[in-house]
Amino acid sequence: MQSQFDELAALYEDMALWPFRKDIEIPNVLALVGDIRGLSVLDFGCGTGMYSRLFKERGAKRVVGYDVADGMIKYAKEQEEKNPVGIEFISELTPTLENIFDLVVGVYVLPYAATHEELYTMCSTMAGLVKSGGRLITLPIHPEYDPNPKYYEPYGFRLISDNPYTEGGKIQLELCYSNYDVKVTAYYWSSSILKAALIEAGFSSVEQIELFTSSTGDLNKACSTLKNYIKKPHASILECKKEKI
Repeated sequence: MQSQFDELAALYEDMALWPFRKDIEIPNVLALVGDIRGLSVLDFGCGTGMYSRLFKERGAKRVVGYDVADGMIKYAKEQEEKNPVGIEFISELTPTLENIFDLVVGVYVLPYAATHEELYTMCSTMAGLVKSGGRLITLPIHPEYDPNPKYYEPYGFRLISDNPYTEGGKIQLELCYSNYDVKVTAYYWSSSILKAALIEAGFSSVEQIELFTSSTGDLNKACSTLKNYIKKPHASILECKKEKI
């Protein structure tokens, strides 16, 4: 399936090393993921498979990476072929995957739902993969992100919107780190709309968790370099739980 991300695989792989991801986002996600030894994990919107590989390194028994972007999934499969660790990369979800995963992780997928219907469909699809008692961890655009286009420029990107904080309003994401100059379209959804869609999709609880600074590496350097980002992060984390039946 073609998508606006088909040609961005190399960029997305490189983005894992950008300071705001390396020192804040990734450690936060992994801390919330916790001990996954022996568990089954699906990486929803896996991109190049970076998180999928991290989950496998941390002892997940089964890891499935799913993405609809042909370019992304091709890149992820190539990495698995070069260094096989037992990750399955797929571009279609089949009924055999329903209600079997202990954990589903969807990093930056909700912002690409353009309508309420698409948002609910995405939430419902992710919920349908999670087993009873399981969890979804997903990162939307922070409901209170800074609308100043230049605010996030020091961290490698700009968020540009003609009507900030409008439900379903377009946000142009411009990636401007190093020699990159790439634009993709995302959409804004408030905390209340996101939570309502996730509850309707089948989760019994949805908790918004704020990003905090890394507990790894040079914390003082991270705090100094990313001081303003920490004040107004562009993303938050939602932890969604399915009631155990």
